[in-house]
Amino acid sequence: MKKCLIAFLLISLFLFNACDILRFSKFEVVSWTPGAGYKSKPDKISVSVEFSHEPDKASAERNFSLTGNDIRVKGNISWKGNKLKFTPVTPLEKNTDYVINISAETRDAKGLSMDSAFISNFTTRPASARPVLLSHTPFMYSEIDDLNTKVTLEFSAPVPLRTLYDSVSFNPPMTGVWRLENSGKRAVFTPSQLWTNNSRYEIRVNTSLTDDNGMNIGNDFLGIFTTGTDFAVPHLIDALRITKTGEIIRLISCDGYTGAPFAARLPAENADWEKNDRLLLIFSKPVDVNSIKNFIFTDDGPNLVIETPPGFNNEILFSFENIPVYESRFTLRINKGIKDISGNATKEEYCFKIFANGKFSKPPELAGMRMPMSPGNGEDINPVFFSKDSLFSLIPISDLNYPSGESVSTWIELYFSTAEGALVDPFSVMELFRVETSNNVISFSPRHVKTGNFSVHEPQTGYENYQRIEIYGNLINSTFFGIINFQISQGLTDTLGNRNEKTLVISLIK
Repeated sequence: MKKCLIAFLLISLFLFNACDILRFSKFEVVSWTPGAGYKSKPDKISVSVEFSHEPDKASAERNFSLTGNDIRVKGNISWKGNKLKFTPVTPLEKNTDYVINISAETRDAKGLSMDSAFISNFTTRPASARPVLLSHTPFMYSEIDDLNTKVTLEFSAPVPLRTLYDSVSFNPPMTGVWRLENSGKRAVFTPSQLWTNNSRYEIRVNTSLTDDNGMNIGNDFLGIFTTGTDFAVPHLIDALRITKTGEIIRLISCDGYTGAPFAARLPAENADWEKNDRLLLIFSKPVDVNSIKNFIFTDDGPNLVIETPPGFNNEILFSFENIPVYESRFTLRINKGIKDISGNATKEEYCFKIFANGKFSKPPELAGMRMPMSPGNGEDINPVFFSKDSLFSLIPISDLNYPSGESVSTWIELYFSTAEGALVDPFSVMELFRVETSNNVISFSPRHVKTGNFSVHEPQTGYENYQRIEIYGNLINSTFFGIINFQISQGLTDTLGNRNEKTLVISLIK
């Protein structure tokens, strides 16, 4: 037993010491070439790194990289002991900053990873080397048609942003914004306005331009480009109505007329406009989307909202800020002066008459009502009907059928006209329905709403195609006489989202 215990302790001690060795013996890079700083002969350079102990060579090769000016250098890897040697496929270049990177994922032969990544750098760019303008766009003597074109200058070394504003100028003058890309070596100028059409421009880079080390460029640079000769005036090709389902209907302008005899001819009207329809204008060439709102108006209609993103486009989509009032008429006007990218402006005016009477946009309307005059008389309940035009008709409520002061169970049946395929929201009816009177003629307390299984099976003759809703409740008659208003307050809605903004009333006299 004692021998087993001693053996166990010896094994445990050995394992503990082995873990200590693994934990404290770092796997790292102990040396590298060519070393930091400036190297004057890049074509003679090869790169090597030596590890503290035997690496997993596949892991080391996989996690090794050499980049020059942020571009990965291609090369071949060879080994001598623990030293990895990287030989570029093509010689390294002058005026370039190089970075050696070995990821911390690199492992040794026993699977132990590096504590941290190894990153070192060297350069073939002398501190005294002047920056060089390598390329520029627009190219020398090029002609541009896009008057939004940006100017790009590519340098051999990073330059500070301020030196661009101080040392780069345009003739004729052009204001704009500079920004830097590619670690400060690429300068991009975005003009604050369009270049003038059919013009010659000069880009001048003064010798005062410096790099990040304060070295100036040494020589003036002059670039020249011209803008295009596009004088074609844009014009409106089509105005289209785009429906919710994607149907496209061409609008007829005010220049078109009805087919009536000449004396009675009127400007054509674009009828059946639905509440969700949008307007698409198509021009002969891209025009300025940003400014078109200053040239398009609606007379007696809701304002238009541009949905097309800013810029230049030959197709511009609009929606209305508010839903057009049902059965309203308004005129869409497009004034001249809409410009294309070359500054050419439209010279014609356009107008389109719109009639917002789409069959799916009709708000629900109260068309009539029916209620029993003998509510407790079995099948012979003697219902009476009143249409919305029955203004101040006599309703025969009396002590004989509705005893004064007594609460009588009864119902009021309402008839609605609706948009095609729509149903009135019964909760909306229950919430908005009121019976208001003068002189406290009657009072009615609704209890619930029915959309089927009506008290009278057959609808009122002539109203078979209207939607019926029955409101069941209690009515208390009085001995007084006066006006009774059966009304639905504004806000009545249907299942298509149509909403009536009017108060709907049938006014009767008792």
